[in-house]
Amino acid sequence: MSKPIYTCLWFDGEAKAASEFYCSIFKDSKILSENPQVVMFELNGTKFMGLNGGPKFKFTPATSFVIDCDSQAEIDHYWEKLGDGGSYSQCGWLDDKYGVSWQIVPSILGSLMADPNKGPRVTEAFLKMSKFDIETLLNA
Repeated sequence: MSKPIYTCLWFDGEAKAASEFYCSIFKDSKILSENPQVVMFELNGTKFMGLNGGPKFKFTPATSFVIDCDSQAEIDHYWEKLGDGGSYSQCGWLDDKYGVSWQIVPSILGSLMADPNKGPRVTEAFLKMSKFDIETLLNA
């Protein structure tokens, strides 16, 4: 296989609006091509297809996109922008206004959780969070 795998997101007539929304949030993003049925777009170098497939299928949190953030400012940016018009959940999860699920997580989370001394306290701290707070995790 010479071509990379990419994700198809099924929308009910909102593929262009959704792709424009995502491209406005992520740096180095662009619409690659579009027609009435399909919009190809790229977010941070990753290709996506937005399909206007109709109302038959809906997004669920069973599939989500994870954004590893190196700073609290990045967490705040993606949390605010992607969550605008959507809904927030626990432990860095949100659904955007199109129903797509995202996990906005600090890139240090895995190493903090792997620390045998700190891991349980970090887990206890983040289970109480909606949006991740890096300082709270570091101080756990």
